[in-house]
Amino acid sequence: MTTTSTREEELLAQLPTGILINGVWRSAGSGETFAVVDPATGETLAQVADGSAEDGIAALDAADAAADAWAATAPRKRGEILRRAFDLCQEHADDLALLMTMEMGKPLAEARGEVTYGSEFLRWFSEEAVRISGRYGSNPEGTGTTIVSHRPVGPCYLITPWNFPLAMLTRKIGPALAAGCTVVVKPAELTPLTSLFFAGLLLEAGVPAGVVNIVTSTDAAGVSSAIMADPRLRKISFTGSTPVGKKLLKQAADNVLRTSMELGGNAPFLVFDDADLDKAVDGAMLAKFRNIGEACTAANRFFVQKDVADEFSRRLTERVKALGVGRGTEDGVSIGPLINAAAVDKSADLVADATSRGATVLTGGSRIDGPGTFFEPTVLNGITPGTRLLREEIFGPVAAIATFETEQEGVDLANDTEFGLIAYAFTTDLARGHRLIGSLRAGMVGLNAGVVSNAAAPFGGVKSSGLGREGGAEGIHEYLDTIYALLPTTTA
Repeated sequence: MTTTSTREEELLAQLPTGILINGVWRSAGSGETFAVVDPATGETLAQVADGSAEDGIAALDAADAAADAWAATAPRKRGEILRRAFDLCQEHADDLALLMTMEMGKPLAEARGEVTYGSEFLRWFSEEAVRISGRYGSNPEGTGTTIVSHRPVGPCYLITPWNFPLAMLTRKIGPALAAGCTVVVKPAELTPLTSLFFAGLLLEAGVPAGVVNIVTSTDAAGVSSAIMADPRLRKISFTGSTPVGKKLLKQAADNVLRTSMELGGNAPFLVFDDADLDKAVDGAMLAKFRNIGEACTAANRFFVQKDVADEFSRRLTERVKALGVGRGTEDGVSIGPLINAAAVDKSADLVADATSRGATVLTGGSRIDGPGTFFEPTVLNGITPGTRLLREEIFGPVAAIATFETEQEGVDLANDTEFGLIAYAFTTDLARGHRLIGSLRAGMVGLNAGVVSNAAAPFGGVKSSGLGREGGAEGIHEYLDTIYALLPTTTA
């Protein structure tokens, strides 16, 4: 595998590695640091500050002190700052993409795509900042005037995951700042470098001191517990696993915090016998193998109608066999390393469970010797009920194919999960497509589409996949309280 290049070394040399509190980069209170590792090589990229619960409270102190002034800042000015941040992301797109590839592993082309997608939340919410509206009108009884307005919820705690280091951050920071909220951010310890670089861009864009604070830490539970126990915090937004989300929801109940939870997924991918198979395979490649399969929106369970199952499996396998594996900075690479050894172990265990229950490996199926944490892009068919691949979020480049006979059976299989983030379906029958939008129990549906995420659309799930929405017109209201006032009618 290729080791660190001169350009990578230059980028790392200029990267802030402390925690950001009240506009100042500083060391952790303990002076401790932790290593950020390139999963493609196992080499240490940087040592960053290992913040503690005390650092988290110091960040909340800064966010609270800045809250009133930021809330009172004109919406147009808040929007202009976010727009400058968007412009800076475009200007530094290559740096952001390279950092993501280095610390997370995704291919450089996909990292560039994430910069485009992630920065769009800054542009979208820069425009939404000036469109926070209310209502004014007579009440039904005619005895007074109803006034409905909105105000920022207050200091927010944002916890971001490792798999989309930029996009999950901008998707939270964009609406929070547009609404007039200040924030404390706890990025994932596996991929904090992109967040630190982006925070520097926010300062350059003119975000005032204390409005955005970043605490990197290996003690996520300790930092989060301290911040969430403080009554000054008014909202938490978390993207991550469902078990962790449930724990945070229990903690949030103590201070009745506003919550946004984007949790796990177990996305079904339905292929009906009337589907355009070329489009279905194209969609499958995007829905399953984009981001190395490490996405909550990744297709997890492929259900293919029996008459086309063999042909779909053949075409998908042919495409997967052609995927290049390696460090994301190398030419021709479509599949980078998984985030760590535990992720490789999980993929291997899931494949072993499936084959022990009668599944057939059509391609791949094995871990790849290091350096780095790689797993072969894999296709299996003959998946049977009870297989762990049907129940557990894979988070790896493994496609598991099962079959169904009738539309209702396909829908029932798709809905047979505690999760409900997204569902994919491929059919050329317009009436069936409309039925599926209503019958698939998911917060999002990709109908003849393998990617649905867009800054202008509400992202989020139902059931154990979470609460609230990010993006779209809905996204900013997650950071606003609704205020109702009544003005009684007066008579002369």
